[in-house]
Amino acid sequence: MTSVSSGTTGAVREVELAIGGMTCASCANRIERRLNKLDGVTATVNYATEKATVHAPEGVEAERLVAEVEAAGYTAELPRPADHRGHDGAETGQETDDPTGALRQRLAGAIALSVPVIVLAMVPALQFRYWQWISLALAAPVVVWAAWPFHRAAWANLRHGAATMDTLISMGTLAAFGWSLYALLFGTAGTPGMVHPFTLTVAPSDGAGNIYLEVAAGVTTFILAGRYFEARAKRRAGAALRALLELGAKDVAVLRGDTEVRVPVDRLAVGDRFVVRPGEKIATDGVVEDGSSAVDAALLTGESVPVEVRPGDAVVGATVNAGGRLVVRATRVGADTQLAQMARLVERAQTGKAAVQRLADRISGVFVPIVIALAVGTLAFWLGAGAGATAAFTASVAVLIIACPCALGLATPTALLVGTGRGAQLGILIKGPEVLESTRRVDTVVLDKTGTVTSGKMSLVEVHTAEGVTEEEALRLAGAVEHASEHPIAAAIARAASARLGALPPVQEFANSEGLGVRGVVDGHAVLVGRPALLEQWSQPLPEPLAAAARAGEARGTAVAVAWDGRARAVLVVADTVKPTSRAAIAQLRALGLTPVLLTGDNAEVARTVAAEVGIDPGPETVIAEVLPAQKLDVVKRLQDQGKVVAMVGDGVNDAAALAQADLGLAMGTGTDAAIEASDLTLVRGDLRVAADAIRLARRTLATIKGNLFWAFAYNVAALPLAAAGLLNPMLAGAAMALSSVFVVTNSLRLRRFQPLSNGPE
Repeated sequence: MTSVSSGTTGAVREVELAIGGMTCASCANRIERRLNKLDGVTATVNYATEKATVHAPEGVEAERLVAEVEAAGYTAELPRPADHRGHDGAETGQETDDPTGALRQRLAGAIALSVPVIVLAMVPALQFRYWQWISLALAAPVVVWAAWPFHRAAWANLRHGAATMDTLISMGTLAAFGWSLYALLFGTAGTPGMVHPFTLTVAPSDGAGNIYLEVAAGVTTFILAGRYFEARAKRRAGAALRALLELGAKDVAVLRGDTEVRVPVDRLAVGDRFVVRPGEKIATDGVVEDGSSAVDAALLTGESVPVEVRPGDAVVGATVNAGGRLVVRATRVGADTQLAQMARLVERAQTGKAAVQRLADRISGVFVPIVIALAVGTLAFWLGAGAGATAAFTASVAVLIIACPCALGLATPTALLVGTGRGAQLGILIKGPEVLESTRRVDTVVLDKTGTVTSGKMSLVEVHTAEGVTEEEALRLAGAVEHASEHPIAAAIARAASARLGALPPVQEFANSEGLGVRGVVDGHAVLVGRPALLEQWSQPLPEPLAAAARAGEARGTAVAVAWDGRARAVLVVADTVKPTSRAAIAQLRALGLTPVLLTGDNAEVARTVAAEVGIDPGPETVIAEVLPAQKLDVVKRLQDQGKVVAMVGDGVNDAAALAQADLGLAMGTGTDAAIEASDLTLVRGDLRVAADAIRLARRTLATIKGNLFWAFAYNVAALPLAAAGLLNPMLAGAAMALSSVFVVTNSLRLRRFQPLSNGPE
């Protein structure tokens, strides 16, 4: 994908590359540094999405960029055009392939083969006459086949003079397996009836009778498990774009003369006239040429009240026609539509988000070279001291084995599995380990209004009547007329009237005044229901008490005037109601040290009313209203530029780009797929209090991972001097490694006791 922009310094192209072969965040940094060394090139590489966004001058060809990435030891290619659907609406491309399938197979094989090896090594009572040879036969496929991705990555790193955790894993497992093979074939470990007793002593050993097969197989399995669950999280990184594109209409009724012809939406051209019936999605951006209706644009704009459109008004693709038949002339199609532009916003926000390096990878940049240097130094020292080749090599291999991150392999995946499992029980879905670091630093939470703080559904909230008129009478007559209308506000009034009064009387002589309201005859009464302007057209203006009620109602939602028998008699207020749990949720977020900000496409007066109701300061910095989707993204960026670490909670397509841009994105699971896929955390229930629980759980999980990593490394650091001194008894090393792993697992299991702040009903 390329685009061109020009400026005073000449044309600059934006080139997007699909990167392959990255195994950790340090790989992304290495590619980024290499590309940025080219003259005039600015590159950002995202490990999660496996994409590089490169801004390059015209003189730098895309092939040169690909060659630079390949020279760094990775693969790169220009992605195919955006995923198009066939005429039946089905997606084409490789989405049917599961990129985690091969890794899942390796993990399953490694588990099946490793468990017997570990059990035999750790339980001397089970060590039968030729147990060591059975262990060799089981461990060999694990070390060679299951661990092949680590060996391949280590070799690629070696060729380019780099070292990562893959290097240490590969060297440690191969060293453990290689020495075990040597001890079995040329030492005393292969003797029939050999056992590994638990002698918890520190003493020199020549290693000829010791095998480390359980270390080689166990480490491989543990690390594979971590990589698999990380790969599953990464696979969902691009799903936000697919979810956005799925919102569009699949086909459209195009007018050819006076005849409607149904064609796939990708055949629509600028200038084509097409028909949109009630309940259908508008196929693309255009201008209404005939008809009037209410268009529900909440998914794209966040506006809770449907927008009235008539000839000459612009409409946006993927919005829903909630009322009458429309004829629309297409003005923008394909990549130029607002929906496609929103997809690009999400993609750019995801690509531009700083890749969060896992703590283990960061430490490995220093830890791995030190361990390798220490192993080489140990070998040289003991050879120089005349200890003999066997003792020197034993001490050197012991350094690699004790440094091999067995507990480290469990540190992240076990805590993540327990944390995400507990989260799923509470309606919280955490996408991966890279999400967690943001939760600790977040200080500002931006809340979308519609569908997040409020229910996202129009409801009757107030009934004001003139003197001598009962609420039941006003609702009965207004509800009867509105029941014949398809408008969402009318539906809210009719629904409330039916719920309170039961069956409504029939309406006669029903008529719709476009953009103003409806009228009809109910039980002999001539009834008007709609905007105050409709009543004024019929010389039935609102008296001052009802006019004041209408003005007050507009601050909360939409005021609907009702008149019958020649006089205005009631005002009904319809609004998007605040969820019962929202006020408590805001208090809980404040207790976590977060400043809540209300962000909405609705008008400022409604936004301030909602903010006051839930306990958000109604100032201009904390209530931001009347914003478009691109402006929501800009608001998040502006807060970040002010030094704030921003969490975003939303549910609509209009929130997707902002969710992706935010340091932490939380999507309500009752919202759209686009919002859910663009987020870092998904809240399955529509209860905002779960957002506070999600942040607490994520912070607790991150703290557990960091504790696990500390103790895993502390074990290695404490044992390394013993290994280098040649004093490391293999059974002591095995017991210590097992204990460190048990500690990590036990520490992770503590997350199962996490309790939410509130379990009350919505």
